Amino acid sequence: MQVEITARHGSIKDDVREYLNQKAEKLLTYFERVTQIQITVDYEKDRVKVEILVDTEHKHNFVSHSEGEKVRPVFDAAMHKMEQQIRKYKEKVQDHRRDRPLNQVLSTEENPQDSE
Repeated sequence: MQVEITARHGSIKDDVREYLNQKAEKLLTYFERVTQIQITVDYEKDRVKVEILVDTEHKHNFVSHSEGEKVRPVFDAAMHKMEQQIRKYKEKVQDHRRDRPLNQVLSTEENPQDSE
C-alpha cells in the first residue's frame, strides 16, 4: 500500500507528515483491499483544506474533505469521514443473513410450527 502526502501552497513538517502517514495506514484495519491513499493538504490564507482519496482493489474509490485552521484536527475530521464511508460500504457488501445458519432458515420455512 502506498501513502502519498502532498501540500499545495506550503510545506508539511516532518512530524506532521509522520502523523498523517501513521493515521492513514490504520485504514487497513477497516478494509484490507486498500491499494493507495492520497492525502492533499491545501494551505490558503488562514485556512487549511485536507482531501483524502482512497483507492481500493476491485471496489469503489472513496473521497473525504475537511477544512479548518490547523492541519492535525482537520486531518482527523477528514479521516473520521473516511472511516465512516468505508465502514458503511463494508457493512453494505457483507452478507447480512449470517445471524441464523441457513439450515435453520430452511427448516423454519418448511415447518413453521417447529419455530414456535
